[in-house]
Amino acid sequence: MDKARETPSNMPADPSANKAAEASASSGIAKLTKRAAITQIIAAVVANITIISSGMGIGFPSIAMMELTNSTSSVVLTESEASWFASITSIMCPFGGLLSGYLLDKVGRKRTLYCINIISVISWAIMSFASRTDASVLFVELIVARVIIGIAIGLSSTPASVYAAEVAHPRLRGRLTLLTAGCTGIGMLLVYSLGYMFKEDWRYVCTICGVFTGVSLITVIPLPESPSWLVGKRRPQDAERYLKVIRAIKEDNHPEIKAEIKSLEENVARFRSSETKKSSKLVQLKKPEVYKPLSIMCIFFLFQQFSGIFVIIVYAASFSVEAGVAIDPFLSAVLVGLTRVVTTVLMSFISDKFGRRPPALFSGFGMACCMFGLAACAVFPVADTQYNWIPTALLVAFIFTATLGFLTLPFSMNAEVYPTKIRGFASGLTIFFGYTMSFIILKSYPTMVSAIGNENVFLFFGLVALLGIVFVYFFLPETKGRTLQDIEDYFRGGKEANASDADKQASKA
Repeated sequence: MDKARETPSNMPADPSANKAAEASASSGIAKLTKRAAITQIIAAVVANITIISSGMGIGFPSIAMMELTNSTSSVVLTESEASWFASITSIMCPFGGLLSGYLLDKVGRKRTLYCINIISVISWAIMSFASRTDASVLFVELIVARVIIGIAIGLSSTPASVYAAEVAHPRLRGRLTLLTAGCTGIGMLLVYSLGYMFKEDWRYVCTICGVFTGVSLITVIPLPESPSWLVGKRRPQDAERYLKVIRAIKEDNHPEIKAEIKSLEENVARFRSSETKKSSKLVQLKKPEVYKPLSIMCIFFLFQQFSGIFVIIVYAASFSVEAGVAIDPFLSAVLVGLTRVVTTVLMSFISDKFGRRPPALFSGFGMACCMFGLAACAVFPVADTQYNWIPTALLVAFIFTATLGFLTLPFSMNAEVYPTKIRGFASGLTIFFGYTMSFIILKSYPTMVSAIGNENVFLFFGLVALLGIVFVYFFLPETKGRTLQDIEDYFRGGKEANASDADKQASKA
């Protein structure tokens, strides 16, 4: 777009390169080379491998519930015990979200990833060796394991995307922050597939998941720490050393590295200068650059949860039956997982081309249409007709459109809308709220189906999606192409933000 605005003149031979260099210098970020892009992509991917285990943990109840309540080779759980097994994770996720904020700020991004992998291995190990002869012992072991994995899932919702946002160049950040959603989807697809292959041996599935998580722990070791966090901890030399790795620059005292470190230090200093001597997290939450994005992201998560996305993910097999899907429920779960993974990959390109708002608007509209369609199928059953494929198509279409916006964007934007100094705490608080809403809807869903019927539940989800469209249109900001500092200035409402907006408007003209 900038090149299109260039006009011939007596400029140097490569004006676009000069312009890019000037933009890079003014933003305080080293220019993006091919080698730097590869390094940043690898770092973000490695950080997000950790998230695959959490995706496995989210999808695991869907493939284990049938065997846990109807096994012929092992002791089983009662229906009440099985429901606790399925829902206890969502109770613990909010606390994992809060703990995530504390760990991100206190010990850093890399060590937080270590913590996620270690506690995930413990959880999978407990379930792998769970009792086969004593139902009471089995229940206690499963609840302890699911509490632990619940904390890990809450922990994992933020660190990898925050890390990706901080190490990535603005041109890559949109795609790389979506890796968390993508890897969560890959984890669910893997556990759905393992459940389909080993329907009668969920312990073996747990063993495979545990081994994978152990490998993930090892991959984190060579990962460089986030320079943004190191600057915030007054460790500029370490920050410069790791920034050179991330930006693929070998020279000492490189001007672009110095400029970016200086920009990070100024960002932290600006935030600290507005703090009082007795400043607390609550005081920081009163700043517009914090409470504005916090309010927006919490409401975005509210619409995400009450539009039925997580209901389908956690209750994939049983939801397929209730929606009238004609194929094997386990195969339907695999189809849901596969659709999510493929769409998340597609979303990484859509987000960079169209930004955040247009996909979110399309997502809400598509989700509403699919839910209204499922409601119609519930009122006018098609199971025994030539149109029995329609519920399956609507379910897949719902996951497709949800992944384009409402499922992925709240998590990816949560990593980029907060100031560096409070990013860990604020993003953790947002995740706490999001998973609290998740627990409410997941716990309420069976009761809602019994009380008002499938068709009215589907109508409710569709109406929430429509209201979400209104929210996105009027309140969700566009972050595409903006540096983290630009986003902070936007919420602060300062002159820099206004100037940035003016430039963007001029570039559209």
